[in-house]
Amino acid sequence: MPTITSLGVGSGLDLSGLLDELEEAESAKLEPITEQKKSYEAKLSAFGRLESALDSLRESATALSDPETFQALSSNMQGDAVSVSTDNTAVPGRYQVEVSALARSQTLASEGFEAEAELDTGELSFSVGDEAFSITLDDSNNTLEGLRDAINSEGAGISASIINDGSDTPQRLVLTASETGEANQIAISSAEAGLQAAFGFDAASPEASDMRQTVAAQDAQLSVNGIDITSASNHVEGALQGVTLDLQATNEGEPDALTLSRDDGAIKDSLNDFVKAYNSLQERMSSLTSFDAESGAAGELLGNSTLRGVESQLRNAMGHVGDGDFALLSNMGISLALDGTLEVDDEALDEAIEGNLDSVSSFFVGDVDAEEDDGFAASLDTVLGNLLDEGGALDTATSGIDTSIERLGERYTSMQASIDATVDRYRTQFADLDSLVSQMNSTSSYLTQQFDSLNAQMNQ
Repeated sequence: MPTITSLGVGSGLDLSGLLDELEEAESAKLEPITEQKKSYEAKLSAFGRLESALDSLRESATALSDPETFQALSSNMQGDAVSVSTDNTAVPGRYQVEVSALARSQTLASEGFEAEAELDTGELSFSVGDEAFSITLDDSNNTLEGLRDAINSEGAGISASIINDGSDTPQRLVLTASETGEANQIAISSAEAGLQAAFGFDAASPEASDMRQTVAAQDAQLSVNGIDITSASNHVEGALQGVTLDLQATNEGEPDALTLSRDDGAIKDSLNDFVKAYNSLQERMSSLTSFDAESGAAGELLGNSTLRGVESQLRNAMGHVGDGDFALLSNMGISLALDGTLEVDDEALDEAIEGNLDSVSSFFVGDVDAEEDDGFAASLDTVLGNLLDEGGALDTATSGIDTSIERLGERYTSMQASIDATVDRYRTQFADLDSLVSQMNSTSSYLTQQFDSLNAQMNQ
């Protein structure tokens, strides 16, 4: 609110300064509301940090609820002709991969034309694989460039370009199938004799026109452990379960050796990720409920009932009892320490994974044939869902805080309006006082002058 600097000029009193002090005193009524709002906002931020830690734990638990997590494989390919990628459906084994031919796309080239040569008009029909289309050449596009652009605009499995071979008739139209393999051969025909002679092509009569095949369509030929495989693409899927082979070169007589083995390291990493997420959550909750006796500093959620409920539900979830060889987390080397965090006995965990992975998987995943998920990970996910999902404990707590902050905002606005009205009233009263005192000073000055004049006359 702007200060009226002229206030007090008439009376000579520091009414402006007095008004500022009164306004400051009135504004002090806002401080409790502001402090309370800051406290609620700090709690809201604290719940946000708690939610983030719970989300991380839920993400790691979700990974452990997936049977494929415990089927992770590592691959080792010896040789440069084939690269490999796997998914979790692949099975361990050793394979010899021999590539005798790579898949190729067919390429056709026309005879040469002079620059800017005009082509015959009419319709050309194209087919490649399952695609078919027609192009009409007329006075607007009957050049090699026009034909090239018309083919490319179709986007139908054939790419067209023009090559300059440096001869007297240098311009040659080159067509290439977009996909490799013998099934993707190009066929071209026209009812117009001139167009058929220049651009027609049929694999059954490859020399019936001026269009020539420069690269033949070809399937990839390979064998896996002596079993012959034909593929239209060099990206070979399905030949081995869960394995994709990308053929880079031929290696006939010197096959690449592929070894797929169980990746115990990846499985252990998933378990360690869960432990790290759980311990990070414990550290976060400990920080939010901390208290320093010397400084009096306290965590934002010290004594909060919602956080106590989170801690209680997590303790119960961590006590899950399985039906297999590993009934508890501690049976496989993952145990609770006194401070509430998890500790990993690497030797015991390695032994459990290497010697009895099925039981480890069963503990976390449960019975995959059961109607309901009964593993540790699913049980923990249910608990975390009750905390994190809409309508859960954290959503209820933060919604209540949001409502409180909104009400405090309304109180602040109402109080500010009341303070503004009070200060405006003071300002009006001070202005009246300033005017009154100014008038009284003027009257006093007049009377003094009159008395001084009368005394002067009487003393003459």
